[in-house]
Amino acid sequence: MGQRMQQGQPMIVMSEDAQRVKDKDAQEHNIAAARAVAEAVRSTLGPKGMDKMLVDSLGDVTVTNDGVTILTEMDIDNPTAEMVVEVAETQEDEAGDGTTTAVAVAGELLKNAEDLLDQDIHPTAIIRGFHLASERAREEVDDVAQAIDPDDEELLRSVAETSMTGKGAELNKELLSQLIVDGVRNVTVEGEDGQPIVDLEFLKVETQTGYAVDESELLEGVAIDKDPVHDDMPRDFEDANVLLLDTSIEVEETEVDAQVNLESPDQLQSFLDSEEEQLREQVQKINESGADVVLCQKGIDDLAQHFLAKEGILAVRRVKKSDIEFLTEIVGAPVVSDLDALSSDDLGRADVRRSHDDELFYVTGEDAHGVTLLLRGSTDHVVDELERGIEDALDVVGQAVSDGRVLAGGGAIETELASRLRDYADSVEGREQLAVEAFADAVELVPRVLSENAGLDPIDSLVDLRAEHESGNARAGLNVHSGEIEDTFEAGVVEPAHAKEQALSSATEAANLVLKIDDIISAGDLSDDEEGGEPGGPGGAPGGMGGMGGGMGGMM
Repeated sequence: MGQRMQQGQPMIVMSEDAQRVKDKDAQEHNIAAARAVAEAVRSTLGPKGMDKMLVDSLGDVTVTNDGVTILTEMDIDNPTAEMVVEVAETQEDEAGDGTTTAVAVAGELLKNAEDLLDQDIHPTAIIRGFHLASERAREEVDDVAQAIDPDDEELLRSVAETSMTGKGAELNKELLSQLIVDGVRNVTVEGEDGQPIVDLEFLKVETQTGYAVDESELLEGVAIDKDPVHDDMPRDFEDANVLLLDTSIEVEETEVDAQVNLESPDQLQSFLDSEEEQLREQVQKINESGADVVLCQKGIDDLAQHFLAKEGILAVRRVKKSDIEFLTEIVGAPVVSDLDALSSDDLGRADVRRSHDDELFYVTGEDAHGVTLLLRGSTDHVVDELERGIEDALDVVGQAVSDGRVLAGGGAIETELASRLRDYADSVEGREQLAVEAFADAVELVPRVLSENAGLDPIDSLVDLRAEHESGNARAGLNVHSGEIEDTFEAGVVEPAHAKEQALSSATEAANLVLKIDDIISAGDLSDDEEGGEPGGPGGAPGGMGGMGGGMGGMM
């Protein structure tokens, strides 16, 4: 292994513990690893997709059908499989949804590529064909996509409901989709070119357990899970003057260690009086500025709490830094770091009310460029899955508003793309034509899996879909509930075009990256030598290349 013949003797250039897989074996190894990842999430695709239960090393349980969550939580120890997981992470970062589609298509591309490799078609020709097909597919997506008006609330709700369907949020999707659309519209601003820009960083998602999901609400502000620092403080203010502090209201400590020698009780009392006076002055500055509410990122001394309560000022301490920064958008005021320079100009305006049911402070501002979606659910598992579904829906609605293009779902766009790619393949010369056709077959995986997961016959569904698209109905998709073929766009199954383009791009890049590898070299594992064990080989024990037998044994 790694040898060269020199004067009739093999020249060893690698450690004898190193492992190497070459050519066809390497391709088969990589394709098997990537397909195993795709197979792990395929059953979660669509409204009828199943959930996975993930148990970590500490015994914590996650129940979800969110593709990126499943793949990142699984204990994957295979370099090729990890490359496919990166597809899901990229899809999540760029589009917010469509992670399962991207990974499943990548796995199907590699499966079809394996058939072409068996026909002695060179990987370079397959890679070139996949690239051509991907470019053409994205052009066709843009051609098929329909423009969306950012003010079309009904269509945006359909986008949100489509994203949530099949997830924990589905049962209450009508209420939640309305909250999502309202939230996105609250944080949408007009760019310099007149195009809408969605600032999702100003839309916070907070969760609470012990409630029904239909008690979720959207706040034009933020919810702070803190108590007043003093029981005698007021709890509610309308149109309050709000001070945001990131410095403590405490006695200033010296920068160096100091020792004070006291010779009498009077000197001790004088020392304590000076500290009290210092705190009194700080509270007096806050009071003179006209502040009604103080939200402090750091601590507040017990004596200062007493003085603030006497002045009728509501104070909350140890507010999270992220909340303080978010509050600047709500109250319209900067964060103050120096009380000595405090003035009335540093105060913002907001309504502050205390919820006695859930013990939260609601800080809301009129026309605030910052909202909080407060999700409620019965248990931690319910709330966690609800949050994952909501965050995906927020991303796709935001993408639909900023990108301005949507597509019919339910496998409609994939069937249309496959049909157009097969027509395009006729114009491609050389063996790349076969790769383009293989790409078209891989794209059709989506309606096929949707049908499988719904308990329908995938062959019958695919035949009916193809017939509708051949007759010119580009929006014909599968109704997984009835098994009928219908205009899914009119039925409210709507997806953002950007997410579909990103899924095709990510899947193609991952498949081509795997196909380009023809040699896998793994260094020997020192721990195996020390324990007297054999170094793991490719596809064997975990010590080597993290092959399917060992490296991913924990995930399947």
